[in-house]
Amino acid sequence: MATVLIVAPVFALIAAGYAAVLFRFVSEGAHKGISEFAFSIAIPALLFRTIVVSEFPDVSPYRMWGSYYGALAITWIAALALSACLRERREDREDGVVFAIGSVYGNIVMLGIPLVLSALGNEAAGPMSLILSVNTPLLWLCGILQMELVSHERAGSPLSVIGPVFADLARNPLMLGIIFGVIWRFTGLGLNPVVDKTIELLAQAGSPAALIALGINLFRFEVKGELLSVVVMCALKLLAMPAAAYLLARLLGLPPVASGVIVLFAAMPTGANAYIFAAQYQRLVNPVSGAVALGTLLAAATLPVVVMIVAGAR
Repeated sequence: MATVLIVAPVFALIAAGYAAVLFRFVSEGAHKGISEFAFSIAIPALLFRTIVVSEFPDVSPYRMWGSYYGALAITWIAALALSACLRERREDREDGVVFAIGSVYGNIVMLGIPLVLSALGNEAAGPMSLILSVNTPLLWLCGILQMELVSHERAGSPLSVIGPVFADLARNPLMLGIIFGVIWRFTGLGLNPVVDKTIELLAQAGSPAALIALGINLFRFEVKGELLSVVVMCALKLLAMPAAAYLLARLLGLPPVASGVIVLFAAMPTGANAYIFAAQYQRLVNPVSGAVALGTLLAAATLPVVVMIVAGAR
């Protein structure tokens, strides 16, 4: 019952967002405004406040990164191998890179943050921030650099793409929320009650707004074309990657809360950023779109199991 109380409201809000578009209570374009509010204001406020006021477990960032990104690397390699088997023309190695991105790039912001905080509480903020702080730049850099390496028509040096990625990162509100939260925490000044209450009100809106935005956003994703590729991507993302993360977290001796963050983040379905990557290179756009839609639907069945495993390990 406790697991249902954690997972069901999360997916109910996603369904509410989808239904709002389906029955034309809001336009499909409403996703843009709600997402901008959630990811530029509310969730950065949530991350800032949580980092400032929470008690963090003593955990090595290297073990955290080793567990999560070790699982990601294993899944990435498996995805490249499986993609080669599924492709009719094996020389199309660019498709393999996009297939790998679709198999590892989880929706850890829209879905992951609300679910992790709901399941593990504010003490998950520290481990969560360690993953969030490097996830987007690392995955984009790895994807872009590998795409450049396998491309037959390289547009330029791999180093030429690094600058824009870090420039975008420096302006990312989520990153700024994490960075300023860490800096303010180290000052030891705490938060004025009025400021704290103001930020708390913003933070409370973050998770619901993100989930509603996710539901609205899902309306444009379809499961069409190359169904086998879609299913394989979903299996890698929802089953293989969390299983590898669980084993690595146990092997590296992570404490329960940190381990829970790692496994839950690894179990998130394919996110919209994977679709953006596919659209940027015009490779496997339909399969990745399908993985976002089908993966989110299947996650309603797989995530309760993952939450029970995480809760049982605490």
